[in-house]
Amino acid sequence: MAKTYSYFTVGGVTVEEIEKELKRRGPQVKSTGLRHPGATRMEFTTRVGYGERNGRCGVVSASVTVKADMILPRWNRRKSASPDTRLIWDTLSADIKRHEESHVVIARNHARELEETLMGVQRQRGCDAAQEKVKEITARILARHDAEQDRFDRIEGRNFESRLLRLLQYRIERIEAGRLAYP
Repeated sequence: MAKTYSYFTVGGVTVEEIEKELKRRGPQVKSTGLRHPGATRMEFTTRVGYGERNGRCGVVSASVTVKADMILPRWNRRKSASPDTRLIWDTLSADIKRHEESHVVIARNHARELEETLMGVQRQRGCDAAQEKVKEITARILARHDAEQDRFDRIEGRNFESRLLRLLQYRIERIEAGRLAYP
């Protein structure tokens, strides 16, 4: 798993201005055509080794790696903003990063499943048949991966406001209890 981070800058000193900036400057996601406050671009690379014995062919090695580039917002007007806006930004920014990291976990799990499933390709009638089986399995698992990513986004989207309010409430409670210093 290779994970990289890149950032785009947002301005604004109020929550409304920051929200506008996120919608205007956020990465455009191919599947929706819309801009989002964060995105993760992933690339799966599969390497498969085949072995033939007694006219039968199977997978002798399989390696699936995922390259993930997380694109996250970076706010450049913090010093000009109110403490409340800074608190909301910190909460939102942490949630965006958590969301994108979750996409990477989903990808990593599917890569592991793909590797394990490919290793089960054995006793095919020749290596051409084994390669076809590998293609079919790869297409099926990657389609499931894409569907799981979409499902995750739908669930997260529905729960966004309530989750953000819970996170804000938790941070406020920690600040009031003196467990989290806040300027």
